[in-house]
Amino acid sequence: MSEESRLLFDVPGPRARRRTRIATGASLVVLAGLLTLMIRQFAIHGELSAAQWSPFTQWPILRFLLTGIEQTLLVTAVAAAIAFPLGAVLALARLSRSRWLRGPARVYGELFRAVPLLLLLYVFLFALPRAGVTFPVFWQLVLPVALSNSAVVAEIFRAGVLAQDRGQAEAAYSLGMTYGQAMRWVVVPQAVRKLLPALVSQLVRLLKDSTLGYVVSYLELLHKAQVLGEYYHNVLPAYLVAAACYVLINGALSRTAGWLEHRQGPQ
Repeated sequence: MSEESRLLFDVPGPRARRRTRIATGASLVVLAGLLTLMIRQFAIHGELSAAQWSPFTQWPILRFLLTGIEQTLLVTAVAAAIAFPLGAVLALARLSRSRWLRGPARVYGELFRAVPLLLLLYVFLFALPRAGVTFPVFWQLVLPVALSNSAVVAEIFRAGVLAQDRGQAEAAYSLGMTYGQAMRWVVVPQAVRKLLPALVSQLVRLLKDSTLGYVVSYLELLHKAQVLGEYYHNVLPAYLVAAACYVLINGALSRTAGWLEHRQGPQ
């Protein structure tokens, strides 16, 4: 146990460690039993038969899913390219000394963090077209995802800047820099460097948000898995294959975030 943990929690004694091991073992047994029961039920209903999985051995089906992965990654990349810079600008506006910048930035952040993403999608799908504003299907998905995530990214940036040692800014002021120059050349670059793991982790949320593409009829990975499942009557295998793809992609992003965090070293 680290020194920080010792300050927050007492070191468990022999009885506490024994109870923890017993509880952990019992939980694993229960989970194993539930998993076995679930697999048995799937097998009884024929969900695990070879015929249910055979379509995924055909190249046209695999290519169909691969294009879904490509579309998912494209949505994630474009939404991130919008959300991250916009979030950084909003964070700087929240930290500005001008109330005319702080006020609107705060309202934006509170609004888009409070409104569910699904509701934003419905706004772009139904409300805006009635007002004469229409977007292609791709942007009907990307823009709500980017707007929602930009509010979260703004809080990440703001927290990172506020967590910086005040001595950095004071040293910049002593060199004759203004508040804006100190933020631009000293504080923000250091904050971004330390926030890289958190920003990479935010890509996982962006990737998961892309699964709402079915709302606007955008054929990303999950929507294509749904189409395959309904066409071949193998919904469960189709969703399991899609889930495996998401696990691999998100696992790669999580490992990248962990690697970046390890490179940062102790703060």
